[in-house]
Amino acid sequence: AGAVRAPLGGSAEPPARCVCYGLGRFSGCPAARHQLAFLLLLLEELGVPPARCSLFDPAFSAREAAALEQLGLRLLPDNEEGKHGVEGSATLFYMVHCGKALYNNLLWRNWSAAALSRMVIIGNSFQGMQERLLSRILERDYSYIAKVLKGTEEVALPAHPRYLDTFNDTSVHWFPLQKLKELSPEVWDFVEEPTYQDCDDLEIIRKEDGADGRSPAAAES
Repeated sequence: AGAVRAPLGGSAEPPARCVCYGLGRFSGCPAARHQLAFLLLLLEELGVPPARCSLFDPAFSAREAAALEQLGLRLLPDNEEGKHGVEGSATLFYMVHCGKALYNNLLWRNWSAAALSRMVIIGNSFQGMQERLLSRILERDYSYIAKVLKGTEEVALPAHPRYLDTFNDTSVHWFPLQKLKELSPEVWDFVEEPTYQDCDDLEIIRKEDGADGRSPAAAES
């Protein structure tokens, strides 16, 4: 957890709340349990109360949703597809092994220097995405990731032999205001919502793909 705090030491505004996507079925998956445990450690390390941490994964069972609420965490009622605004609050987004479209949607929803500078993303390495994807595919399907790369600071989580599969390719990303201001004005002009019509391997569950796009707790209420 200290590895996350370290690169944020110079930040003027530490995270005041947290949003977690894609945790997975932690009742039956050891890796997901490790990710949940690390999330709880992070909240403690950063001084974020559990009640200020919101989670969503369409895979959660009703029992898992109840367990998260017992831990004091909040469930988001609907599938936002990653489109969660920071709304002026410094926010940590915990998104380990999420699909690229989820990161892209998050960036689109907060596409301004003021909003991005208040975000920290723990998730799949943006640099890794750039290295693995053809530039034309990245720019076509995940244009907001492509455009923000030059305004991003990224530090990989230190490798741990016990958790290689759990946190592989995971980095801490943040967006210093000064670096964002150095991006060309054209970068900020195009703000069309992503649709992924030409994307062959979309890695997220769309709102319309679920039964009703709601959390188990919301569906039972």
